[in-house]
Amino acid sequence: MEKLIQTIIVPLVDYPENINISKDEQDSSITFNIDVHEEDIGRIIGKKGRMIKAIRTIVSGSMNEQGKKVFVEVN
Repeated sequence: MEKLIQTIIVPLVDYPENINISKDEQDSSITFNIDVHEEDIGRIIGKKGRMIKAIRTIVSGSMNEQGKKVFVEVN
């Protein structure tokens, strides 16, 4: 799943070498933490949060088979 997130994010940022994606799995949820260069945070979030919402929707749809809640956070 980290590969999918990275594939989506790389074309959006100016500093792709600074992308770091970590996964924190709990009993009922999975959280993906996306660390990017501070200048790229706005690009990942997008206008009115549309980009991060789209990323969350894609990741949630892909992970829905596991029955866990999926969270995507940008740091």
